[in-house]
Amino acid sequence: MIKIVVLDGYTLNPGDLSWNAMKDLGELTVFERTPKNVKATLEAMGDAEIVITNKTPLTREIMEKTPWVKYIGVLATGYNVVDIDAAREMGITVTNIPDYGTTSVAQFTFGLLLEMCHHIGVHNEAVKNGQWAGNPDFCFWNYPLIELAGKTMGIIGFGRIGQSTAKIAQAFGMKVLAYDRSWNKKSENESCRFASMEELLETSDVISLHCPLNSETEGIINRETLDKMKTGVMIINTARGPLIHEEDLCLALNSGKVAGAALDVVSVEPIEENNPLLKARNCLITPHIAWAPKEARERLMRVAVDNVSSFLNGSARNVVNERFSKSKKE
Repeated sequence: MIKIVVLDGYTLNPGDLSWNAMKDLGELTVFERTPKNVKATLEAMGDAEIVITNKTPLTREIMEKTPWVKYIGVLATGYNVVDIDAAREMGITVTNIPDYGTTSVAQFTFGLLLEMCHHIGVHNEAVKNGQWAGNPDFCFWNYPLIELAGKTMGIIGFGRIGQSTAKIAQAFGMKVLAYDRSWNKKSENESCRFASMEELLETSDVISLHCPLNSETEGIINRETLDKMKTGVMIINTARGPLIHEEDLCLALNSGKVAGAALDVVSVEPIEENNPLLKARNCLITPHIAWAPKEARERLMRVAVDNVSSFLNGSARNVVNERFSKSKKE
């Protein structure tokens, strides 16, 4: 029976899901976590031919020392934890989970935006601390409150999640400007159209990041692009932390150029104690949970099992190193 090892299964399944469907495909070993070093990873992998990872790096060195590995499954959409060049050279199939979190991440994006607009958590605490009971008026607010209707959301990256976010924005009465390397005119309507990066930066009231992390997008939010934005812009990132130059965003927040930022991702995760954004004004940070509702994780598990099953049947699905190879040739 083929051996399957999951290197870091806890985040996907902290106990509310089942690995039984994966067990039906082979001899399964699940580690809740694996230390991110070569020795520990090799020990966990053992002689398994199928390796499943979420955030445990699989480097060229590791692959060279485990030539029996035939398949790597990434339990996420992003697959930068795997050395794709090395995997392709060694004939290892690498798959990802492309669209399990579309609904959850789009929903969370607006959860962050609404929190920036209404500061619901802060006002809840104020009430419980007695500020309402002791107030001479029937209401009070500690922060400016913002209405979204009529404002413009700029969406950088207009794939599945970007498009889903745009639909919610339009339901709130917002106008949408979308920027993507691939322009799809079919996605445009009266309140949503494609725009240049320059126009998006200069005219958006809210900018939400939904693009992949690569050499072109790393640090896309930086001092230069921040300078082009409206004073009072709000920035949301539920994609990848390194899309933002954090020192530059911190300065823009503290100066008031950026009215607020809401981030579910940061450059190094878990967040480091010296991350400048921890002390920035009006910066909301959540611990990379936009993807994590149970419904989304159930979809992720189903696709992960289907990916392995398809590979074993000779018809691998969601293969990223095939796509990577084609893009390199282009």
